[in-house]
Amino acid sequence: MIATVIRILSVPLVLVSLGSSVAAAELAAGKDKAGMCATCHGLDGIAKAPDAPNLAGDSAFYIAEQLKAFRSGSRQHQQMSIIASGLSDEDIANLAAWYSAIEITATMPAVE
Repeated sequence: MIATVIRILSVPLVLVSLGSSVAAAELAAGKDKAGMCATCHGLDGIAKAPDAPNLAGDSAFYIAEQLKAFRSGSRQHQQMSIIASGLSDEDIANLAAWYSAIEITATMPAVE
């Protein structure tokens, strides 16, 4: 009886540890893949090009949906459509995980 309870209670711990290792793998893969994005969007997600959006801290869902839209052609941009066409679903998930995990802060301007 006690052994059964211990096994039942250990399942969530195993799932949590698997989830965190998967998340770490996604982040590492996303960081590697983001190297190709760094010229415009920055490795840190802060845009370097004036016409590129910041990606740091954006929702993983939003980033993934936009990349899929560029890949499918439902959203058009000269460079992004070409770049996204070579991304797999796994690449997109990893990039979304990387950029969404970047924490950003905002400082309000001092107004007198």
